[in-house]
Amino acid sequence: MQVDESELDWTEYDEDETTFRRKELGDAAGTDQLGCSLYELPPGEKSWPYHYHTANEEAIYVLAGAGQVRTPDGTRSVSEGVFVSFPADESGGHRVINDTDEPLRYLAVSTMNEPDVTLYPDKEMFGVYVGSPPGGRDERTFEGYFPTDAETEYWD
Repeated sequence: MQVDESELDWTEYDEDETTFRRKELGDAAGTDQLGCSLYELPPGEKSWPYHYHTANEEAIYVLAGAGQVRTPDGTRSVSEGVFVSFPADESGGHRVINDTDEPLRYLAVSTMNEPDVTLYPDKEMFGVYVGSPPGGRDERTFEGYFPTDAETEYWD
């Protein structure tokens, strides 16, 4: 199915140090196993908190502007034409940062596997998603966020 992004409305996100706009292209085109979103980060803003998935590989392709991507290996510069992949493990940790005076626009693509566990090292928490993956469109049968240091014995 074909979709024209100019016909889609932006969804705005503004929470703590996270501010961006997003158009869910994959959802609009009816994809099932592939997610794709157009993102726009205003100058000086950041995307989703630093995280990595255990079941879903992600990647970004920069369409316009420049910025930084924080990874486990440090921060690297990105600009128009750069493609960066994030494996489905700790090595795929990432956060996109616009440290310039111009908007940063990029495509984010991902597999849409579930269940998924997403870890947020800076927040010392993890999220669990069952029934629909992160970014999924269906209702989840289970979803929750928990501190990474929470412990319970199996038989408790």
